[in-house]
Amino acid sequence: MRSESGRSRGDDHADVETAVDVRIRVLHVLPAPNGTTQYVDHMIGGAPPEIQILTFSWPRAILGAYDVLHVHWPEFLVRQRTPVGRFVKAILAHLLLLRLDLTETPVVRTAHNVAPHESGGRLERSFLAALDRRTVLWIRLNPTTPLPSGVRNATIPHGHYRSVFPPDPGARPEPGRLFQFGLIRRYKGIERLLDVFRAVNDPAMRLTIVGRPEDAALADHIRAVAAADHRIQARLEFVPDDLLAREVRRAELVVLPYQEMHNSGAALLALSLDRPVLVPRSDATDGLAREVGEGWVIMYDGVLQPADLLRAMAVARMTRERGTRPHLDERDWELIGRRHAEAYRKVVPHLAGGRR
Repeated sequence: MRSESGRSRGDDHADVETAVDVRIRVLHVLPAPNGTTQYVDHMIGGAPPEIQILTFSWPRAILGAYDVLHVHWPEFLVRQRTPVGRFVKAILAHLLLLRLDLTETPVVRTAHNVAPHESGGRLERSFLAALDRRTVLWIRLNPTTPLPSGVRNATIPHGHYRSVFPPDPGARPEPGRLFQFGLIRRYKGIERLLDVFRAVNDPAMRLTIVGRPEDAALADHIRAVAAADHRIQARLEFVPDDLLAREVRRAELVVLPYQEMHNSGAALLALSLDRPVLVPRSDATDGLAREVGEGWVIMYDGVLQPADLLRAMAVARMTRERGTRPHLDERDWELIGRRHAEAYRKVVPHLAGGRR
């Protein structure tokens, strides 16, 4: 997010020294803040003064000064659409590995997913295996995440979004409105949701979809279904954070019928805005339901069915009538920042007392 001065919250952390005696420099494999809500904003905003957060560029990664490399979604270090782009990235990725070896820089990795959502080729698998061998600490977002056997690890949950989207007492959900948002990929179950929603014969129900589809064919399919059912609205593009928050708050229920759900920033954003979510049952979603309180995380088994939508809507209304909020105290970003700082101190103990 951007401050009133127009500078990114990460500018002071990432690019200039402050009055604080910075002890540990952490390079995250994340882009610099761009004025939208991203995971990097939380890494920067929650970092305590003794941690300097650097954001990723290839020159900085290969030639810059940092003490810890913190990797997120490492497959994107080598993925590129064109053959030339993949070749260039492969060279850069192996130069990064060489630099890590020569400088003995520890690697910390956050396991956001059980596996990449799209599989890569042989070159990608080779790079990921090499990076895994150099990883000295794995961070998982929930205790159900499987990790390689015997690795050093810590569990630090994904933070909430309440500091980004403060409460709006005037916001009221519209009866019957369902909402799905985010980057629209097939594994997120959008096609099944459209089929199930159209099977619900209730003229008072509405479905709004906001986000950019992964390809033109999926976008065309969504538009065709929406054209055939006036109850469906689709805005197939990225939208600003304030508009996204407004759309979430319009909904009685956020529906995320992913084929597999392990960690979901979309679910946490909805919960941060006090809207219940419908998700597939898994160990991770079952744990989230216990954490946030009754009625906020509504689960279904197997493949999404029309009855699941109707049941979830009824539960969402009862939850709203209770007048409570989801319990998200353990996901405060300052607390998460301190936990990350503890993790970094474990991998660079020689810097805990200050840089020499």
